[in-house]
Amino acid sequence: MRHPRTAAPPGLCYGRHDPGLAPGWEARIDALAPSLPAISTLISSPATRCLKPARRLAAALGAPLQEDPRLQELDFGAWEGRPWAEIHRDQSDPWAEDPIRRAPPGGETFRALAVRVEAALGEAPPHALLLCHAGPIRAILMRLRALDFARAFARPVPYATPFDPAPPA
Repeated sequence: MRHPRTAAPPGLCYGRHDPGLAPGWEARIDALAPSLPAISTLISSPATRCLKPARRLAAALGAPLQEDPRLQELDFGAWEGRPWAEIHRDQSDPWAEDPIRRAPPGGETFRALAVRVEAALGEAPPHALLLCHAGPIRAILMRLRALDFARAFARPVPYATPFDPAPPA
């Protein structure tokens, strides 16, 4: 599940940068808790936008909570916290042509994100809820549903909405 909507202004580049949550996130999490299936463990990215709702859900569900830094969003390096409009196209265009193998300045590649997320997924117990970010969720979809990068990124990843990433039986 992706974290609730953030208070970041539109067009802000953030991955490791941790903008606060938008007002009303508590009500969304409280409404969601009773509808969730049985959860053995809640595993959260350490980002505040994930950890706050994870703590609230864990308390409501009586489930143990673990933090896993491998579930963090992509590290955008020097671009973190900057408006995309201020990032020069001569830097962002080459990255956008191949984000799997190219990293933003001082950041990481999507391949590096996928490797760490797959390791976290492989260690997660059955019936765990992973509360993280759109990038890691897309890496999970690529792994479990055998999607390529383009197909995984064509799908929206809604805020604070659980889903089963396993392929349909």
